[in-house]
Amino acid sequence: QVQFVESGGALVQPGGSLTLSCAASGSFFRGLAMGWYRQGPGKERDLIASVTVHGGANYDDSVLGRFTISRDRNTMYLQMNSLKPEDTAIYYCNFPGQNYAWGQGTQVTVSS
Repeated sequence: QVQFVESGGALVQPGGSLTLSCAASGSFFRGLAMGWYRQGPGKERDLIASVTVHGGANYDDSVLGRFTISRDRNTMYLQMNSLKPEDTAIYYCNFPGQNYAWGQGTQVTVSS
């Protein structure tokens, strides 16, 4: 079984910064890419950033230039800068395309 534990979510003011962390544990192929997903109010859960074992990263246009994804073995991070109210969502991590169960996610709320 694979488990994901997300942390770091908080209430932050527009324009502020926040760093999220994800710890993956269990039995899985260590060469898998990891990704951050988010689900805003009334929206689907979408992949917004991914990172390979070698550090190659891809971003959705909605976060490109503002967010930075990184990983250290099975721990993944998301540095979020210039946060906007539309970034408000529950943030999850997972291995894209692998269909593992989701963790609880961590809530990010951007509001003044």
